Amino acid sequence: MATYPSPAPLDLPKIIMGIDPGTQIMGYAVIEVTGQRVQVLRYDVINLKAFGSNHAVKLKKIFDRMIQLIEEYLPDELAIEAPFYGANVQSMLKLGRAQGVAIAACLSRDIPFVEYAPTKVKQSVTGSGSASKEQVAHMLRQTLTLPPIEEAPKLLDATDALAVALCHHYQKGNNVKAGGKSWGKFLAENPNKVAAPVAGKKAVVARKKPVAKA
Repeated sequence: MATYPSPAPLDLPKIIMGIDPGTQIMGYAVIEVTGQRVQVLRYDVINLKAFGSNHAVKLKKIFDRMIQLIEEYLPDELAIEAPFYGANVQSMLKLGRAQGVAIAACLSRDIPFVEYAPTKVKQSVTGSGSASKEQVAHMLRQTLTLPPIEEAPKLLDATDALAVALCHHYQKGNNVKAGGKSWGKFLAENPNKVAAPVAGKKAVVARKKPVAKA
């Protein structure tokens, strides 16, 4: 009986969300990776300055916006930057809470997350762990196809979040815990838990995407 070689596995698209936590400005980015091709779907910021010193309201705003982004882009994985350990303990506590709320939003949809140190992110993108925000943004423009500078987000927190997502891609998923579920799989397994169906082509693609077994 003749035998035929198995077809080469398809490079299925993976959606990665990157987060640069903050209590005044939180950067976020969403990229789609297919093989080695990286497409930037969106990068911007959540501006929390209007809420003043009301930390509880800021945390709710972060959670609500994260859920909106998850439902719109259906990320498979979250990459988030670890807080920078400075001298101000109160600032560190607030930053840690903001990071935790962003992670909790993803965990509520069974999306696995990985935390990266700021130096790791900078080194992955620029080759230097001490690179400035401006240098990170410049290197991203050399590496990725981004809109013209006048149309880009004005705050560098957005490009920092994009760097976190790209750093995660460079790790080739090696840091993601086995058995993590995607939001697409969550939708397929729990149709009654979603208040309204997610519209758009990407939702259809996500439902059709096979989930790799651990």
